[in-house]
Amino acid sequence: MDAIMLLKADHKTVEQLFRKFEKAGDHALAHKRKLVDDMVRELSIHAAIEEQVFYPAVRARSEDLSPDVLRALEEHHVVKWVLSELDTLPPESERFDAKVHVLMENVRAHVTEEEQYLFPEVKKVFKPQELKQVGEALELAKKAAPTHPHPASPDTPPGNLLTGAVAAMMDMGRDALRVARRKAVTQVHRATPRPLKKPLESMMSLDQTGESLH
Repeated sequence: MDAIMLLKADHKTVEQLFRKFEKAGDHALAHKRKLVDDMVRELSIHAAIEEQVFYPAVRARSEDLSPDVLRALEEHHVVKWVLSELDTLPPESERFDAKVHVLMENVRAHVTEEEQYLFPEVKKVFKPQELKQVGEALELAKKAAPTHPHPASPDTPPGNLLTGAVAAMMDMGRDALRVARRKAVTQVHRATPRPLKKPLESMMSLDQTGESLH
């Protein structure tokens, strides 16, 4: 898969999450939290591989596209700050939905800019085989990319390559801990006896011999 196809596939995956969130009801808090967790993961990985591989390759090939890449990096910066807030914000918060909608607006604008302008221009300066090689590098970078946003970290090489590797390791532990906590909560809920649906008095219609009093 070449670089443009891979990045567009990522865009499609994120857009599907956005649409699911928009269709979720006001009271579907657990479902919304899960969707946002998926958004955080997908967008964090996507931003990291663009910053580590794609954008540096574009700037190295075309000086004319450098301003567009710099603008894209700033758009990433804004998105990562919103993601960092959503990463720990309870879905019950009155700002939760508002932040998600701001996130979606920013990401959709960024995607439109890339797909309608930057990607076509990139195709003009890269040969198909070169785009395939960049795509392979992107796929490799995905395997070691951070799964949570780190807006205060460098977003250009070589700084992002060094901090990205450390962040990815930290995120792996963070994700494992989050999964373990959720499993523990689920087990507790399953083990907790459910309250009787009817008052205890309603169960006393039988005498000690098991025969009805009426």
